[in-house]
Amino acid sequence: MVERLKDKVALVTGGASGFGEGIARRFAQEGARVAIADLNESAARELAKELGGLAVRADISRGADVKALAETVRAKWGEIDILVNNAGIGHKPQALDTLSEETFDRILAINAKSVFLTAREIVPAMKARKRGAILNIASTGGVSPRPNLTWYNASKGWMITATRAMAVELAPFGIRVNAINPVAGETPLLATFMGEDTPEIRAKFLASIPIGRFSTPDDIASAACFLCSDEASMITGVALEVDGGRCI
Repeated sequence: MVERLKDKVALVTGGASGFGEGIARRFAQEGARVAIADLNESAARELAKELGGLAVRADISRGADVKALAETVRAKWGEIDILVNNAGIGHKPQALDTLSEETFDRILAINAKSVFLTAREIVPAMKARKRGAILNIASTGGVSPRPNLTWYNASKGWMITATRAMAVELAPFGIRVNAINPVAGETPLLATFMGEDTPEIRAKFLASIPIGRFSTPDDIASAACFLCSDEASMITGVALEVDGGRCI
């Protein structure tokens, strides 16, 4: 590693497992001080201990939790240089008119409202310092929706549009905002998207990915590290597909 993120303070939401864990590990390897926000406090603490980072239990759909999270990171390391909005939830495949209102509200709260809440707490200091990088983990579902995942797809389409709008507004302040669109990956959410994990359903999903495999946390971490580093200083407003060709 060449420490592309040396001495940067990075906050990764949903950082205790899946893509978030992969991003947290890569950022730490690249020299960043990493704060891991997650509802699973024990897993976050275990990972933070391994990485020399900071673990904070937070429900990032709640304004009070996000405010406390930002304050905790600042008290430990100072202002946040990199924000990764990774936390997200899905729903099992089902007809769009059968999803419960409670589930719909939770999906929008975690996948969309949280981006607003973290921006409200962290962007002002980035503006004052005239620098910062924000990365939103969206999905290929926001570009090329799969049937029976309509409201999840819609939440990720929202995130892609938010990324572009944020990028335009925040560019004059030296803040870059990008997104990554992963294809289905070997994470705890995979079984949710598939409905059930069987060889037949896996084969159906894989048939839609030209490269012929699911994405991994390392795949997403590599793209995340690049987009949040100075190597990508001219890149903002991009929703990068890390999908093995699925969206072609």
